[in-house]
Amino acid sequence: MYSIRMRQLALLILASLVFPTVYGASLAVMSIDLGSEFVKIGLVKPGVPMEIVLNDESSRKSSTIVAFRDGERLFGTAAESTAVKIPKKAFWYLTQIIGKRFEDPQVDLYRKRFPYYNIIKDEERGTPLFKVDDETTYSPEELLAMVLEKAKFSAEAFADTPISDAVITVPSYFTQSERRAVREAAEMVGINVLQLLSDNVAVALNYGVFRRKMFNSTTQYYMFYDAGATSTSATLVGYQMVKSKEGDRVETNPQLVVKGVGFDKSLGGLEMTLRLRNHLAKLFNAQKKTKTDVFTNDRAMGKLFKEANRVKKVLSANADHMAQVEGLLEDIDFKAKVSREEFEEMNKDLFDRVTKPIEDALQTSQVTLPEITDVILMGGGTRVPKVQEKLLEFLKRDVLGKSINTDEAAALGAVYHAADLGKGFKVKKFLIKDACHYPIVVEFEKHTSESIEDNPKIVKRTLFGRMNPFPQKKVMTFNKHVKDFSFNVTYGDLSFLSAEDLKSFPNHLIHTYHLKGVDVALKKHAEKAESKGVKAHFRMDEDGILHLDRVEFVFEKEGDPEESTWSKLGDTISGFFGGKESKEDKKPTTDDTAQEGSKSSAKSGEGKKDTEAEQPDADGGEKKIPADEEKKKEETTEKPTEEEKKSDDKKEDKKGDAKDAGKADNTTKSENKTEEAKAPKVSVIKEDILAENVSFDILPMSTEKLKAAKKRLAELTAKDKEKKLLEMAKNDLEAFIYDMSDKLNDEDHEKCSTATEREEYSKLLAEAGEWMYEQEEDAKKEVFRNKLKELKKMVKDLQHRVKELRERPKALEALNSILNHSEFFLVSVKNLSLGEDPMFTEVEAKTLEKLINETYQWLDTTTKEQNITPLTEKPKLLIDDIAMKYQALDREVKYLLNKAKLYRPKSKPKASKNTTATNDTQTDANTTDTATDKETKSGSEEGPQIDIPGTETKTQKRKPKSKRGEKKTEGEEEILQLDEGEGTEQSQSTTTAANEDSDDAVTHDSSDL
Repeated sequence: MYSIRMRQLALLILASLVFPTVYGASLAVMSIDLGSEFVKIGLVKPGVPMEIVLNDESSRKSSTIVAFRDGERLFGTAAESTAVKIPKKAFWYLTQIIGKRFEDPQVDLYRKRFPYYNIIKDEERGTPLFKVDDETTYSPEELLAMVLEKAKFSAEAFADTPISDAVITVPSYFTQSERRAVREAAEMVGINVLQLLSDNVAVALNYGVFRRKMFNSTTQYYMFYDAGATSTSATLVGYQMVKSKEGDRVETNPQLVVKGVGFDKSLGGLEMTLRLRNHLAKLFNAQKKTKTDVFTNDRAMGKLFKEANRVKKVLSANADHMAQVEGLLEDIDFKAKVSREEFEEMNKDLFDRVTKPIEDALQTSQVTLPEITDVILMGGGTRVPKVQEKLLEFLKRDVLGKSINTDEAAALGAVYHAADLGKGFKVKKFLIKDACHYPIVVEFEKHTSESIEDNPKIVKRTLFGRMNPFPQKKVMTFNKHVKDFSFNVTYGDLSFLSAEDLKSFPNHLIHTYHLKGVDVALKKHAEKAESKGVKAHFRMDEDGILHLDRVEFVFEKEGDPEESTWSKLGDTISGFFGGKESKEDKKPTTDDTAQEGSKSSAKSGEGKKDTEAEQPDADGGEKKIPADEEKKKEETTEKPTEEEKKSDDKKEDKKGDAKDAGKADNTTKSENKTEEAKAPKVSVIKEDILAENVSFDILPMSTEKLKAAKKRLAELTAKDKEKKLLEMAKNDLEAFIYDMSDKLNDEDHEKCSTATEREEYSKLLAEAGEWMYEQEEDAKKEVFRNKLKELKKMVKDLQHRVKELRERPKALEALNSILNHSEFFLVSVKNLSLGEDPMFTEVEAKTLEKLINETYQWLDTTTKEQNITPLTEKPKLLIDDIAMKYQALDREVKYLLNKAKLYRPKSKPKASKNTTATNDTQTDANTTDTATDKETKSGSEEGPQIDIPGTETKTQKRKPKSKRGEKKTEGEEEILQLDEGEGTEQSQSTTTAANEDSDDAVTHDSSDL
């Protein structure tokens, strides 16, 4: 079993080496939980199921921050330190500002919270830009891309393999432009986004994956309350077991559906920290230890922000705590006591808003509190005691759900989904249905073919309603438009948002599409085909981003009548009995367009069943079809198809009856044909319509700007790598100088060097240390590497002598040990090289003996030379030479041992049963034959047995080797004592009996060694 496992392990290692792409880079996937304050990274790769990645500081989460200092980028702890010392050089909480207009209230709030940032407007896109210095500006997408790239590098270092595929979590309330901005940021650094997953859905997935057995066909409702750093949300999720088609089979899998969501974009732990920071600043000013206002000093405010964040966490478990900052301003220390009561009082209005997201989620989902199985807490803000108190009071519960890891649940849920979407993993299915939070509407002018009103009526149609599931495709049909026209895609009713959030949507308009070529397509096909309207194909993808895939003008054209199924069946049956009618009058269909149209019509029918059945006619009134009616329409569309299949099966079953009827009367067949109705053949014609898009949403980066951003980020990454290699070269040189300076004073180095040499080495090492610190900041890494090589070459001989001195005793001990073992082994080899069937040859024994003698001779000679050689000179007895002698002996002994293991004694010819080993006495032979014949006649089941004097008559098993004091049989003595010559007649008889069964003979084997 052990050998089988080792073989399988070897094959696995071989496969990983031969196929690194298949078994490594192409399989590993990651998730990035993009929080406003922290980033958590999940990883799945072969052999590593659902693990959280550790960063450079071995922490399971990293700050969502990037800083610029001394010409290099900093991340994590180093960036946090920069945020304290030089706040305007460190950028974080980027999710609060990405994908927003410069005039957005959230951007104004960001500037208010962090006044030291120099934020300007991008005149081309209308988005904010961070101005780092007079020449450098960065967009929020570029800064976020740096954070994502660092997360990617951390995952690759942890997994030890390249990774490009990722699922990224985003807040559920992100708009179209915000989601596109995150995708652009990932694209800049080469991350292939498998999906943008809402963070609340990722948490719900992680919760449900480990509780699959709890769910059944009845929907169970759970609420996930997430109080993060910058926002708070409540999500109501329904879990249920549903049937889904997986390939060719139908499976029952759990499914989570988002039923309702409520959120507050400005309620979070960050606002509480800022208020506590301002409170501490006021306390410092009140102490009047300096005339400078602490609010005017960015560095001092950065220190207070860090301390306020620490105190806030401590107050979650303690009634009061002492806040203290050393050297806050003008080298003046600050110390003040803060109580939990004071903290709750300064955030009283925030705590009053804690339950509003839950109310909104319940109202949206139409689910009552008693129906909710449990309320699960998420986010660091839920650790605040006052928050939990407010929730318990509102929910009327004794306890709140705390059964998941609030820091890692989203990352683990997202990486599970990433494994499901990836190429190389098979996971248990867990279906997801996220919901659209902002309704999307299509607006257009109502036109008719007869007349066009001076003031056409504006018609609105809901494309994706609030809480509609996605991904989903929908088709909207414009039946009455006969000329080129336009329609708008806008956000729908947003009255559910707060007054502050509504300011983020000054214009609900997202896109305007101008359709070109409608009248041309109508003129082309109006005479020959019937218009079925202009169809716009919309799609909301897995990321929650809306797309217009295509627009086409659809026409239907009737062709020649097509034979019905009964007619074709009758012709087939009549052909069996020679009653086939002539069809010379019938002409075959030759219209290729009609045939292609028929095929496309079938496909179009399937498309209608999935999409158009769900949509109202664009010009047919304002009524919206509810979801229940849509399902009924789908069922109605599918039923005729099933009935036709059943009728076809019944007709095939009646073939046998029709065959008998054909023999009796062919007249009935012709009458049935006359009654059959011939269905007309309909072909579908589609003309593509050009749709020109005018976007009123935030424009994505142009191709040129995106390429420039990628190039700039690549240059920064290359510069960071070069900087890292330079630091490594400096560290290696510095470490060698200090290490070698210390070693010169130890005992072994003093023995192997003279005082003059040590003095010279110390002088050169000191000069090298001074030289290193005199180098310019922009010095290349090669300069330090070359200096290190120079120093190593200088002390190479000394280090070699020290190494020989330290390791020679162990090497000699090993050589003497193998010499002793080889001598004992040689004795056995010599003994087993004698006799008729020797295990070894004389040449092999002599070769081993010669090698042992030569090794002894070499060892004696070199040992004497080494003893008279000073330790400050090159040694005569080298470790490498000892190793070569050791290997030569070891190789020869192993060869002989392997030969012994493979040795098999030669088989001797079996003696005749009717004769003895000698022909001296014929009478004894006849007596033996007579005895044998009698035993044969007795019919013994054990077979014939030979009764030979001096031996046992029954078959013997192989005997173990004789121990001291035990009596050996004469046969054994003959085999082991080959030098005694021939034995007596009795021993010869014994040998004959032993040869009857080769297993009874005791011969040489490897155990004799």
